[in-house]
Amino acid sequence: MNSLIEFWAIVVDVWNNAAFGTDLGRILVGVGVFALFLVIRRLFARFVIAWLKRLTTRTTTEIDDRTIDALEKPLRFVPIVLGFFIATEVLQLDATFDIIAAKITRSLVALTLFWGIISLVEPLSFLLGRLKDLFSDTMVAWFVKAVKILFMFIGAAAILDVWGIEIGPILAGLGLFGLAGALAAQDLLKNLLSGVLILAERRFQIGDWIRVDGVVEGTVEAIGFRSTAVRQFDKAAVQVPNTALADNAVINFSKMTHRRIYWKIGVIYGTSVDQLRYIRDEIEAYILNGDDFAKPPEVSTFVRIDSFGDSSIDIMLYCFTKTTVWGEWLAAKERLAYRVKEIVAEAKSDFAFPSTSIYLESYPNDQPEIFQPPADRAPTAGAAIVESSGSAAEASGDGDGG
Repeated sequence: MNSLIEFWAIVVDVWNNAAFGTDLGRILVGVGVFALFLVIRRLFARFVIAWLKRLTTRTTTEIDDRTIDALEKPLRFVPIVLGFFIATEVLQLDATFDIIAAKITRSLVALTLFWGIISLVEPLSFLLGRLKDLFSDTMVAWFVKAVKILFMFIGAAAILDVWGIEIGPILAGLGLFGLAGALAAQDLLKNLLSGVLILAERRFQIGDWIRVDGVVEGTVEAIGFRSTAVRQFDKAAVQVPNTALADNAVINFSKMTHRRIYWKIGVIYGTSVDQLRYIRDEIEAYILNGDDFAKPPEVSTFVRIDSFGDSSIDIMLYCFTKTTVWGEWLAAKERLAYRVKEIVAEAKSDFAFPSTSIYLESYPNDQPEIFQPPADRAPTAGAAIVESSGSAAEASGDGDGG
């Protein structure tokens, strides 16, 4: 009987001092309260946030819609913070655990507040719209990222301060490694400054088609702090360091006003002057009257008899199309090629192809050249044998015939 009483006393003691200096009943109630707020969080997101979204759709401005969308996740985190705070109040923790719980609550509140502020930076960036007249869209985006990083740093400092950790000594300690860090991050700083120069000079923007000889050619997808993402025409993605784009000549094809066609058309040497004049005039008329091509004085246009080649009379064709789109440019160039072919045929001439003509002064006869041995040398034994071989063969033949 005494053993049962002792066992019951142990059970009661465990119940009253389960953990964290509180009884098991309060722990169960606290867990239940926190679980209840998790359910409230779902209801809050389903009804309250949805109601706010419907309310903002009725307005004519877009900023309130973007604001609610940005604050949705921080708002959904608010019931969790509130649930944790009420649960710790129900638990009535001991002094040590109560201090820890209070610090966790303050940290969660700081996290939620700065989360909301950082989320609002993006939708409120429309206030920087006037800066786009001075800077590019990418540079404004960099500024927005810098503001976000700043608030992240302040938020981290606020949370560390809750736990009694001062940010000043940490920064001072990091300063001891400033020189080593600067040397290690030398390439990073060079790429960062190169990126700033690229954006300030507006060498290219996202979506531009660029080429750097020996480095890359493709469409710019993103301009980062360290590198620029370029999508090549084979659809492969390339990360190019900003220094490679800042230190080399960058050809920006997206800035073209027109696209050029530059041909050398070779016709045969049998083409007369009248035929040449007809071909030249008709090609020039097609370009000047066609809708595909830009006209002088906006651009230079030339169709001229240019040179006498090794196997052709060369006509230079130099013009520009109105479109800069590659596919449309190819189609215009194809139509021009068809018309040039027709004009040459109409002139009853033809295109030349590389050829070589060989002129011989005289033709050798069919007789072999007679070899005359030097007069001052007697024939060798071998030569004598060769010279007499004919008669020996005849003698042999006569003997067989007999």
